[in-house]
Parts: sequence; C-alpha cells; structure tokens
Amino acid sequence: MRKLLVIGIGAGNPDHMTVQAIDGLNRADVLFIPDKGAKKDDLADLRRRICDRFVTNPKSRRVEFDVPVRAEPTSSYRVTVDDWHEAIAEIYETLIRNELAEDGCGAFLIWGDPSLYDSALRILERVRLRGNVGFELEVIPGITAIQALAAAHATALNRIGDSILVTTGRRLTEEGLSANAGSTVVMLDGKCAFNTLTDKDVLIQWGAYLGTPDQIVISGRLGDVGAEIEKVREEARRKKGWIMDTYLLKKLGE
Repeated sequence: MRKLLVIGIGAGNPDHMTVQAIDGLNRADVLFIPDKGAKKDDLADLRRRICDRFVTNPKSRRVEFDVPVRAEPTSSYRVTVDDWHEAIAEIYETLIRNELAEDGCGAFLIWGDPSLYDSALRILERVRLRGNVGFELEVIPGITAIQALAAAHATALNRIGDSILVTTGRRLTEEGLSANAGSTVVMLDGKCAFNTLTDKDVLIQWGAYLGTPDQIVISGRLGDVGAEIEKVREEARRKKGWIMDTYLLKKLGE
C-alpha cells in the first residue's frame, strides 16, 4: 500500500527541521511541493531549499503542484472553505494515484506543524473517504509559529497557573478576549483584529516571517504599539506581496 508522510517543516527557518523530519524526507520516493503563485513563491522556494539541503536519497524526486486560490467568503465562511478543500482534495488524489507506485512513499511538506491551523490532514481524510486510492498515513510534527514567536520575544506563552487560548483574528473580532485565558495567541489575522479590543493596556507581542531573515518583531502595550504594528505589517506585505504573522496578547498581572 502507498505510504504518505505529512511532515512539519517549521515556521520558516530550515534549522527548524527535526532529525525525524529529515529522515522522513529521505524515506520518500516523491516530495510534493505546493505552489501558491508568484506572489508567494518564497514559500515554495523554502521547501526547495530544505530539500536541497537535507535530501540525500538519490531516488527521490520532486513534484510541484498548483494550489487553487480560496474564494472570498460570501454567505458562509465554512461553505467557502469546504469548496476550497474539495478542490485541493481532487488535486491530492490525482497526485497520489499518478505519482506514487502502489508500494511507494510520498511526502507533503507542511509549514509549521500539520496539527495547527493547517488543513492537509483533513483534506487527506477526504481523499481516503472517497475510496478511489488507498494509503497509510504518518504524521511528523514540526516547530510551530507559536513556538517561534515565543522564542523571538524570549517569553513564556502562559502566565503562572493560567490558561492559553489559541484563536483566529476573525474570532477575536467577534468574541474579544476570553475571560478565562490570561494569554491569547492569535493566528490567521489578515485585518489586525487587535485594533477591535477595548482594553488598550494588554501586552501585545507580534511577529512576522518568524524564523526567516525577514523576521520582524514588535512588543509593547497595545495602546502604544498597535498603530505601529499595523503600519509595519502593511509595508512588509506590500513589499513582499504576502505576509505570515501571529501575535500573543497577555493581560496585565502575572
């Protein structure tokens, strides 16, 4: 039966690669490299550089594939995402069927960790449920943007004896800060949702392009640095054509 490895490659620094991840790359006959278009070619190029640096298996080959652009949400965010995942599942199924031998091993290189705000595992489950192509699945964890953010700011994620909430920019806008979490990590925020918070005394620790040579970090009281983060973020996005960022919010007090 075909074997698929879903490998976490870290948050942007090739040095984030674990020994387990490197071993996984070298077990694979085929390395699947997603291409999200010219504006995000840096993301595909990082995967290529990781393969150049760590892959020593002379029999492995790379197969690059285009990732369809997700439509803007209309009446339902979930329906929009579901349609997008279905389109990607079609591509995954074709890749697995056409590029892997019946006893072959393929690897998908996943930014950060496959378990955290990435849909590869859900999409592969769609492919499995279709029943058109069989495969075994193995997941290799990677360093997340959350870990890279905490390291960049030399901080602990949690306050003593308190909980951490990991959420999205959309939900932060809708729900605000949780009363039950002393620390909140916000991901997938394209609209600077921190500006919607009424409590401007919250500490924000923000980072973009974490782990890469282009890394940017800003920290301070939200009321003091919120506008600066928004300006720096927009300038960086315009310059590179894309941005990947996340941030940590902490209430006052230990």
